[in-house]
Amino acid sequence: MAISLPKLISILILISTNIPYALSESNECNTESNSCNDEAGALSLKIIAIVSILVTSMIGVCLPLVTRSVPALHPDRNLFVIVKSFAAGIILATGFMHVLPDSFDMLRSNCLKENPWHKFPFSGFVAMLSAIVTLMVDSMATSLYSSRKCNTGVIPGSNDSTVIQGDQEMAVVSAGYLHAHHHGVMKPESGDSPQLLRYRVVAMVLEVGIVVHSIVIGLSLGASNNTCTIKGLVAALCFHQMFEGMGLGGCILQAEYKLFKKAIMVFFFSVTTPFGIALGIALSKTYKENSPSALITVGLLNASSAGLLIYMALVDLLSADFMAPKLQASIKLQIKCYIAVLLGAGGMSLMAKWA
Repeated sequence: MAISLPKLISILILISTNIPYALSESNECNTESNSCNDEAGALSLKIIAIVSILVTSMIGVCLPLVTRSVPALHPDRNLFVIVKSFAAGIILATGFMHVLPDSFDMLRSNCLKENPWHKFPFSGFVAMLSAIVTLMVDSMATSLYSSRKCNTGVIPGSNDSTVIQGDQEMAVVSAGYLHAHHHGVMKPESGDSPQLLRYRVVAMVLEVGIVVHSIVIGLSLGASNNTCTIKGLVAALCFHQMFEGMGLGGCILQAEYKLFKKAIMVFFFSVTTPFGIALGIALSKTYKENSPSALITVGLLNASSAGLLIYMALVDLLSADFMAPKLQASIKLQIKCYIAVLLGAGGMSLMAKWA
């Protein structure tokens, strides 16, 4: 039976639109082969990336620690709060504009099966669970740390130390010895301050989230042989790590850790991305970024990192500072901090074009 001309044209149009899509879908899951793929050239760029990212990471995380001697950048000054707001905006944009979109792209890839990966928004679900788990860790760690530090009190007014336990006894001590200069109730050490405990928990949890996210970034860069992609990533990641390090460095500074703990946290932040790149180089023969196992693993890790970073930026950094008495007492300072947040988030969002 003869086919009419309009039907024939419509069939040809349908075929012409579907074939390229099918071909691109099949090619997408294979190893890329184009003019930018150069294994030797990519290796030299990766070595440059390891050195440059290591240096910029150390500069970023150490900058708040080194500048503590500068009076204007002391944690009690307004400028420090503004700089910390800028860094918190960077961390917030990292979660929303870099890590979470990457997770959506990976877990919605055409290389994965339609069911279940295209039927359910796993990225958003895992990010939500990660934020809830971060809240649990944040809350429980603070409670355990506080109870361990504040469960005992010493009254040095006599030769024998008196141990006072429980919330009620502590309240009695606080009320009964209000005139502490006469009876000599011991003031808690700076390490026992509830606010300082919060700073320490925040610094530790934030470090964990950034470390996981940095390893994933480094692994993706190290496994790629696309020189066109790597060139843009190196510059973007240098800025990214430096500004993210400033945010973490500010938290470490407020936590008032001893020198050894500061050095450990600075070391882990500085080496995680270079370590990820080196791991990617070592696994470049077997690791394929478009393989289903790699897409699922990295996609889920990105989603969990995004939930953690978004929670930490909004709750432990921005909300904690903006609801604190210092900013609540000054609308002018609040406006300056809001501008700093928008600048940090905007700058990091702009970098999403390259990384």
